[in-house]
Amino acid sequence: MTISTMKMTAEQYLQLGEDPPGVRLELVNGEVAVSPSPTPGHARTVFQLSLLLGNHVESGQLGELLLDCDTIFGKHDVRRPDLLFFTEARRDQMGEKKLIGRPDLAVEVISESSDRIDRADKFKQYAKGGVKYYWIVDPLDKSFEGFVLKAGKYSLATRGSGVDVVRAVPFKGLEIPLKNLWWRPAEGGARRGPKPRSK
Repeated sequence: MTISTMKMTAEQYLQLGEDPPGVRLELVNGEVAVSPSPTPGHARTVFQLSLLLGNHVESGQLGELLLDCDTIFGKHDVRRPDLLFFTEARRDQMGEKKLIGRPDLAVEVISESSDRIDRADKFKQYAKGGVKYYWIVDPLDKSFEGFVLKAGKYSLATRGSGVDVVRAVPFKGLEIPLKNLWWRPAEGGARRGPKPRSK
């Protein structure tokens, strides 16, 4: 008996069309990876950060900010960072139906199901792919980490948490009040404290 070991290519994956309701798909090493829809806390953080960055990028004509867009990282890998930024000089890397090149900045907002993926798998993949700046924003811990690619590896450049106001490359002069990014449930609603770190 012969067992097929053929991997799906990025081009084949991009022909699948829109995600089924309630899930989010990526292509990882030739296999379709499924993750659940965002939680309210995740959605608020992405929305607030996109407002802040979008206004800054537009007012300075710095380039293009995109949300949740298929990005090819290899023949068998398609990732979807929560936010992506391309400088004006690299606008030609954005095709009509897919991103041809790597973004200058990728932002991942962590959810309970994506912690290891964002901090390990994508951390290595984005560095290998040449993404110059990588931000990890964690609504559960209420933390922000900004990394810069140096000699093929990410180096921590910015860190903040709670109500800190942070500045992070590649945006000069932009201040990010972290308290505006976090979900504030209604009184009596479910609340979650910082998630313990695994060792």
